[in-house]
Amino acid sequence: MSKLPKIKRFEESVEAKYKIYNSIFMTLPFDSITKTGVLLPLFQETCKQGFEKGDDPSDIVKDFFEKYQGRRDKKSQLNLLFRFIQYIERQVVLFDAIEDAAFPIVNNMDGIGTLRNLKEFASSSNQIKQLRQFLQDFKVRIVLTAHPTQFYPGSVLGIITALSEAIKENDLQKITQLLAQLGKTPFFRQNKPTPYDEAISLIWYLENVFYHSFGNIYDYIKENIFDNVENIINNIINIGFWPGGDRDGNPFVTPEITLKVSRKLKEAIIKNYHRDIRILKKKLTFFGVENRIIDLENKLYRIIFMSDANSITLNSLKKELLEIRYILIDEHQSLYLKEIDSLLNKIKLFGFHFANLDIRQDSRQHHNVFKILIETLKENNIDIFPDNYNDLSQDEQIDFLSKVNGSIDLDIINDEFAFKTLKTMKVIKKIQEDNGEAAANRYIISNNQTSLNVMQLYAMLKLVAFNNELTIDIVPLFETIKDLINAPKVMEELYSNTSYMKHLEKRGKKQTIMLGFSDGTKDGGYLMANWSIYKAKEQLTYIARKYGVIVIFFDGRGGPPARGGGKTHQFYASLGPNIEDKEVQLTIQGQTISSNFGTLDSSQYNMEQLISSGISNKLNGINDLITDDNVSVMDELATISYQTYSKFKAHPKFLPYLEKMSTLKYYAKTNIGSRPSKRNANASLVFDDLRAIPFVGSWSQLKQNVPGFFGVGTAIKQFEDKGQFNKIVKLYNESTFFKTLIENSMMSLSKSFFDLTKYMKNDKEFGEFWKLIYEEYLLSNRLILKLTGYTTLMENEPSGKASIGIREQIVLPLLTIQQYALKEIQKLEEEGNSNSKTQEIFEKIVTRSLFGNINASRNSA
Repeated sequence: MSKLPKIKRFEESVEAKYKIYNSIFMTLPFDSITKTGVLLPLFQETCKQGFEKGDDPSDIVKDFFEKYQGRRDKKSQLNLLFRFIQYIERQVVLFDAIEDAAFPIVNNMDGIGTLRNLKEFASSSNQIKQLRQFLQDFKVRIVLTAHPTQFYPGSVLGIITALSEAIKENDLQKITQLLAQLGKTPFFRQNKPTPYDEAISLIWYLENVFYHSFGNIYDYIKENIFDNVENIINNIINIGFWPGGDRDGNPFVTPEITLKVSRKLKEAIIKNYHRDIRILKKKLTFFGVENRIIDLENKLYRIIFMSDANSITLNSLKKELLEIRYILIDEHQSLYLKEIDSLLNKIKLFGFHFANLDIRQDSRQHHNVFKILIETLKENNIDIFPDNYNDLSQDEQIDFLSKVNGSIDLDIINDEFAFKTLKTMKVIKKIQEDNGEAAANRYIISNNQTSLNVMQLYAMLKLVAFNNELTIDIVPLFETIKDLINAPKVMEELYSNTSYMKHLEKRGKKQTIMLGFSDGTKDGGYLMANWSIYKAKEQLTYIARKYGVIVIFFDGRGGPPARGGGKTHQFYASLGPNIEDKEVQLTIQGQTISSNFGTLDSSQYNMEQLISSGISNKLNGINDLITDDNVSVMDELATISYQTYSKFKAHPKFLPYLEKMSTLKYYAKTNIGSRPSKRNANASLVFDDLRAIPFVGSWSQLKQNVPGFFGVGTAIKQFEDKGQFNKIVKLYNESTFFKTLIENSMMSLSKSFFDLTKYMKNDKEFGEFWKLIYEEYLLSNRLILKLTGYTTLMENEPSGKASIGIREQIVLPLLTIQQYALKEIQKLEEEGNSNSKTQEIFEKIVTRSLFGNINASRNSA
């Protein structure tokens, strides 16, 4: 029986089911919900018709109350709007659960980009040997970050999981119960989470999703590609972890928190092993193995519940399971051998650490700590550094730092921030001793600008904790356009340094470099940021190969295209031979964790896509090198786009528009993340202090999505005006990289809805600025359709487009309420009533409205 087209599978398994289960939710036997369920469709239709007529949000809200609820007073009206928001939040959860349940139906789990497809292609083309070799060398690491773009509390995540399972089974009674539970369960956090709370939230995914999906993937590779014969030296897939280790801009991440998170990670993985051992105990009831498996269960139990860390080591656990394995083969006809192998595979992947805890701090903070350190040593007559160190040139300082020796007692450090920063380095050493080196062996320097930034950290790590055995990788993070251009020079200086090169030799002659898509786009615009990173990767690869170093690129990606998200696996498949591709490493955060990796099916599917993206081109013999002609066109497009975006960013109304007309200042009030929304606590808004998440998220809430398209239309138009549009068409047809950029920009345009804010064109202060954005939107929309030959945006992805359409329809009333509240706040401020109780209520409405919209977008920030 042939499979239905993907869009038909979506319509049957997602769209139709949403209509059915949403109708059940609307008639739940709770008075307030029932009333909301009756009135919300009427409000939704009023919004739809109102925007079609060109009405502004305030008129739409007014028309609704006059037409359907004329007897309500102002207080009652606001209460109803709050209930609409709460209801819409739950509609989004319902839709999420339905999409999660339908994932293996809508997506072809054995199709292009899956391991099965990769293996079948390799078999048919007689390339199994080559595939095995690639898998011995290639790795994918996803890094879960604590960045606050996920609004669901743990209780709601549990409901989504249970609801998805009930929907898969078509269990109507259970679905109804869970929908009723959903209606009663609060979504709003009363207090900001601590970094430890954030870690606990993400450990839920490690325990309930990644432990199983990663295990399944590795089992498949070992059993079906390596035929359980050849030993796989490489672990192929692993997980990085930032909550509890990312100190950049987050004063609440302390050394104690870092240590506490590492211990929780160890406890979580051992609990999973203990559970699997208990299941095995029921099966391995044979002579010679039963007592041994019971003994293992007891030893793991003592680690978890009796804090007996010495009960069993990782090596002892592996050794004992291997001996049980041999007994099963020799004496018991290999009964339950597959289960033992699966557990051994998980132990290979996760060790006693579960995830690799990364540490991160800003180079400017390191520099300040370093200055304090030198001054303190001088005050205490400790002569590790020469008296004239601060007078030395940068090259002389680097030379000294590369040879520095000594040991520092942290008790002499009085500055609190410096003490915590340096103590974190000691904590890394402690974590390695307790959980194994892989538990914490990377230190990322954000905003890295010079080789001195790296060597300062190199020296501090040695002096404070590691001496001459530096079992940690130093990872510079280049973010701004200027830093990306300068990155090859910085790395060549490091590779030329004898001491640093000796350090790399001990680390397998590998150097990880992180590149920031979020801040790159914020700084230079969409095209320039992506193209600058592409070129930086080429140049950094050339420099690394020149010195015999294997460079590993770690991409700091967010959810939306404007932050490096979107069609991520297509980006990796589009890299040419001039970019090192031994590993794919990227950050996964917020909604992207739940939307792309939140279930066993989606996690396994998307991990397989990432693995395939790094290998398929090699098997296919595809050389995705961008030709010189196309490089010239791309250079020109990026330059024009950059100039356009820079001019836009320098507009005198740019920051005031975000501050007064968007939800920017409300992000800090949402209690979804422990990290402050700005890098500095200045009262005035400074662009450089603005974090990428609230920046991109604010444009998303306005449904303008500026960072994902601004400058694209203007850049393409210059070629159209010169009669050279064919050059853009050629680039689009020949470069997968550029095609992916355009398709991602289409997604940003598809999620824009300017009718929502059309009223702003008449605003005395911001009218012309709004028109500037709208004109670039129309231009980008027209020229991208012309370039692709489509009649509508995302025409090539009907199911993705349909999903966006339903989600946008769900949140349309929510966005209307948000804009209405923002307008009322502006009115009160103009009247001088900015501290009134009424304003406080409208501000709460704006803050609450953020949740549903961001969750509905799934990759908005």
